[in-house]
Amino acid sequence: MTASHTSRTSLEIASQPGIWTRAAKSAALFTDFLPRRGERVAVVGCGTSWFMALAYAQLRESGGHGETDAFPASEFPDGRAYDRILAITRSGTTTEVLDLLAKAEGTVPTTAITADPSTPVMDTADEVVVLDFADEESVVQTRFATTALVVLRAHLEAEHALPAGVRPLTRAIEDAGRAVGAELGAEVSGAEQFTFLGTGWTYGLALEAGLKMREAAGAWTEAYPAMEYRHGPISIAGPGRVVWTFGPTPRGLADDVARAGGVFTAASGDGPDDRDPLADLIVAQRLAVRLAEARGYDPDRPRNLTRSVVLKGSRAS
Repeated sequence: MTASHTSRTSLEIASQPGIWTRAAKSAALFTDFLPRRGERVAVVGCGTSWFMALAYAQLRESGGHGETDAFPASEFPDGRAYDRILAITRSGTTTEVLDLLAKAEGTVPTTAITADPSTPVMDTADEVVVLDFADEESVVQTRFATTALVVLRAHLEAEHALPAGVRPLTRAIEDAGRAVGAELGAEVSGAEQFTFLGTGWTYGLALEAGLKMREAAGAWTEAYPAMEYRHGPISIAGPGRVVWTFGPTPRGLADDVARAGGVFTAASGDGPDDRDPLADLIVAQRLAVRLAEARGYDPDRPRNLTRSVVLKGSRAS
C-alpha cells in the first residue's frame, strides 16, 4: 500500500452517509416485504449479516413491534414456529442461508435483503428487498450491512416502533457525516488490543466492530454485553488496550478501566454531543482499515476470506 493509495474499502466506508440517506428515503417501497406488526419473526444471516440481525431483533422486540429472534443461518432451530423468516445476505449466494430458505419454502413466508439481484436468493425467498445501490466490491462488509439495518430501522420508525432513546434516522445520518471525518486518536489507533461492548441492540454492533478489526487487520479483539465485561473480561484490561462502548456506559465502568490502566472510549452514549451507535460503527470500520494499512495488509484483500462462503454441492455452486 502506498501513501497516495485510497483503498476501495475506505471509499465504501466514507460513502455511508449518502447511502443511508437514499436507503431511508426508499424504505417505504419495501413495507409490504418486511415484518408486520405482531408477527413472530426469525432473522438470520452469517457473519456480519448475523450481527445486523441481532441488532434488528433487539430493536424490533424492545420497540413493541413483535417477538423477534436472531440466529446464524446454520443454527436455525428446527421445529420452532415463526410467522416469517427474514434473511440478510449481501451476496445472495451464501450456502447456509439458501439452504434454510429452501427448507422453509411453502411452510413459512420468507423475505431476503440482498445487494445482488442476479443471485439464487431471488428464486429462493418469497420476497426480496434489493439494495443494489449499497453493494460493495470489498470482501469485508461495511456499507451494505449498515444500510440493511438502516432500512429495517426506518421501517420501525415509520411504524412508531423504535425503542425509547433510539435516535431518529435523520440524526443518525447527520452523525454518520461527522463520523467519516472523526479523529482517530493515537491512544486508539496505536493500541494492541480492543474490547467492544454494547447493550441491547448495540451488542450486535459491538460484535461487528470486533469482527471488522479481525477481518481487515488481524487484530486481537473481543466483544461482550456491556454489563458482562466486569464478570471476567476486565482481567485483560491494561495499558495499550482499549475498551470501546456502543450506547450508554454502565455506571462506574470507565473508572474501572482507568484503574486498570486501559483506554476507555464511549462516543455513542446518550449525551447531546455523542453520536448514534450505528454512526460510531463507521469510526470502528475506519480504524480497522488504518490498522490494516499500518501492519502492511491490504484491506481490500483480507487474508483467508472470500466475498461469500459457498460450499460444494450447494444451491449456489
